[in-house]
Amino acid sequence: MKIKLTSIYVDDQEKALAFYTGVLGFTKKADFSNGPFRWLTVVSAEELDGTELQLALNDNPAAKTYQQAIFKQGQPALMLFTDDIKGDHERIKANGGAFAMAPTAVTGSTIAQVNDGCGNLIQITELARW
Repeated sequence: MKIKLTSIYVDDQEKALAFYTGVLGFTKKADFSNGPFRWLTVVSAEELDGTELQLALNDNPAAKTYQQAIFKQGQPALMLFTDDIKGDHERIKANGGAFAMAPTAVTGSTIAQVNDGCGNLIQITELARW
C-alpha cells in the first residue's frame, strides 16, 4: 500500500491555492468541479508524481471545530519536510508567508510553523543529521 492522497481543510480554496503554489512553491495537480464541489490538489514541485494534498473546502461543522481547536493550541494540521529549513524560511517569507514560529531547534531537528491563511498552521521540519 501507498499513501497517494491526503486532505487539509481550508476556508477558501482560491486563497489556499495561491498560498500552496505561490508561497510554498507546490504545483497544482488537479482542479475540476462536479456541481457545487471542487476537487483541488497540489503536489510538491520536487515530486510531481508524489503524494497529492487535497485543498478541501471546510464546510463541515465538525471539521471546523477541530481545525479551530488545533490552530488555537498551536498544533500543525500538516507537516512538511525539507533539507534546507533556513533557505525555505527565507524563500517563504519573501513570498509573503507569515510564520507563527521561526526556525527553532527541537531535539536535534529544526522546526518552523507558517500560517496558511486558511485556518491552518503548517509545520516545516528539517530532520537532524546524525
